[in-house]
Amino acid sequence: EAYPELKSQDNYKTLMDQLEGTENRISTARHDYNEAVQAYNTTIRTFPDAIGAKVFYGAKPLVPFKATTPGADVAPTVNFGNTN
Repeated sequence: EAYPELKSQDNYKTLMDQLEGTENRISTARHDYNEAVQAYNTTIRTFPDAIGAKVFYGAKPLVPFKATTPGADVAPTVNFGNTN
């Protein structure tokens, strides 16, 4: 009860929530992109769309997103320099 109100704790919690939200948005966007690529690739390979896609647009299959850098699928750790 005698402790002062620490505003930095609220700011830290807000930052952590924002980082988590950013990670979730990136994951969702990656998933949506890969679903769109799969739907596109299916469409250009399915009759009769395949004929029109190749003749009019020269459609080529797209490659789904895949993290090629080691550790790219893991969120980086945040260091605030307060090691004890």
